[in-house]
Amino acid sequence: MQSVSDGDDGSEIGGALARSQAARRRRVLDATLELARVGGFDAVQMRDVAAEANVAVGTVYRYFSSKERLLLEAMAEQLEDLRRYLETHPPTGATPGERITAVLRRADSALARQPDVTMAMVRAYGACRDENAEVIERVSATMGAIVTTAIGADGTRERRVARILTQVWLSSLIGWAGGVDPISRVDDDLWHTARMLLAEE
Repeated sequence: MQSVSDGDDGSEIGGALARSQAARRRRVLDATLELARVGGFDAVQMRDVAAEANVAVGTVYRYFSSKERLLLEAMAEQLEDLRRYLETHPPTGATPGERITAVLRRADSALARQPDVTMAMVRAYGACRDENAEVIERVSATMGAIVTTAIGADGTRERRVARILTQVWLSSLIGWAGGVDPISRVDDDLWHTARMLLAEE
């Protein structure tokens, strides 16, 4: 019996199925972001996401185990978009610290334009469970790649700097999402931390 991956006809069927699944997954993530945009973390409910995406609730659970997973996957996608953008638009600045700060301020500005979405994603990050460890690791790895790109090197020291800066950034975002600090404090924390770690201050 021929599998869907064998032969031209099977490949076409398999390809169409993969495209259909990818489209449904995309609609689910877009619906998640729309609900978060208008109502924040609490507005992202699995049944509401399914209705907004025009899919069955079971379809949402097939791809994402929880609302936290939905929001974390959206966060990972946004950071990956930034990483790809930097590949063709390298950050400018006279020093690594200036380049890192420019990149992360750009990210903060984008996040601040959709505060309810950002706060929802940050709350999901702060509520991390074992089942979401893989996507949390992807978020951290992507941030590390963004920072090392800005530094202009990817050695052991640079990766350590990137890890620390990523933790500072995420911690500062939690403070902002909780209403403790303005977004300018996030930028300021990153600026001073980057300069201290890179011996520019």
